[in-house]
Amino acid sequence: MTCVHLYFILIEIMDSLTQIVLGAACGEAVLGKKIGNKALLFGAIGGTVPDLDVYVGNLLYGNAIDAMLFHRGFMHSVLFSVVGAFGFGWLAHKFYNSGRRLNTTTQKDWIWMCFLALFTHIVLDCFTPYGTQMFVPFSESRIAFNNIAVVDPVYTLPFLVCTIVLMFFKRNSNRRGVWLKLGVGISTVYMVLTLCNKLYVNFIFKQSLIENNIPFSRYSTQPAIFNNVLWYGIAETDTTYAMANYSLLDTKNRFLDFKYLPKQRAIQVARYKDLKRLVKFSNGYYSIYKVGEKTYQYNDYRYPLLDSNDPNSSVFSLQLFEENNRFNMKPFEPKFDNFKVIMLKLWQRIKGI
Repeated sequence: MTCVHLYFILIEIMDSLTQIVLGAACGEAVLGKKIGNKALLFGAIGGTVPDLDVYVGNLLYGNAIDAMLFHRGFMHSVLFSVVGAFGFGWLAHKFYNSGRRLNTTTQKDWIWMCFLALFTHIVLDCFTPYGTQMFVPFSESRIAFNNIAVVDPVYTLPFLVCTIVLMFFKRNSNRRGVWLKLGVGISTVYMVLTLCNKLYVNFIFKQSLIENNIPFSRYSTQPAIFNNVLWYGIAETDTTYAMANYSLLDTKNRFLDFKYLPKQRAIQVARYKDLKRLVKFSNGYYSIYKVGEKTYQYNDYRYPLLDSNDPNSSVFSLQLFEENNRFNMKPFEPKFDNFKVIMLKLWQRIKGI
């Protein structure tokens, strides 16, 4: 296993850990005084359920594009949170309400706990660049506020520490509530801070575009992975995408060293439903390159380039091929090789220039 694969495994673990901690907090808030630390366990399980759509999608679909787009779809919707709350709540109550535990909890408790665990999961995902289709099946619009990275240790770790600490107090102890409120409070304050950063960075990026005489029609910004200090911005013009980075620690409050990439369209997207869905998934920031007979490379430019001089070094690069009058894609494989160098460059850029 390469360092690259370890990097992506780390992202998956940290992302799951964040949702586990948030779900555990929901369990504690509803059932902590009744069943103690077991509430943390059940809440954590509830908080991970929506992300099982990664596996459900692979079971339901033979097409890899369909499976990928199923993620953060229906199982991350408000409707699923409501329906799932009643279903999982009923099931959990049936499982728990027996023997010495009979009548120590109510079905209402379990339904409410499941709803909070499921709903807070999808709400948290809305703040990340990947976004969430909250209103499926009524709308396929993807809600993405782009103010916090999919993995941000500053959000997760203090929350985790507070959750671990409260486990050492008896279920009726008021100190459990204090530590729960502290964990929720710290994470909430930090989330508000990232929203403030987002507003500030948007202003800086727009001013930078104007000062560089870039005739943009729209733009987007998002933080780099693992932090909320280094930000990436992309703007669209008629023929190109303009990209740049900015650290809150930079000496100049402007995005510098803009890179320009052509809007490559090697195939007519409007002719293919699969491609139209991918473009919507990328919020229209994309390029398609032909790499062989009926094979194409699809670059999602919502995410930064690993090499600013290579337009094909997109973090989210998909290898597409035509199959049975449709498009499919090969398993996603990250293209960069030297994880340590990438992380070092990230750290150096975070420190500012």
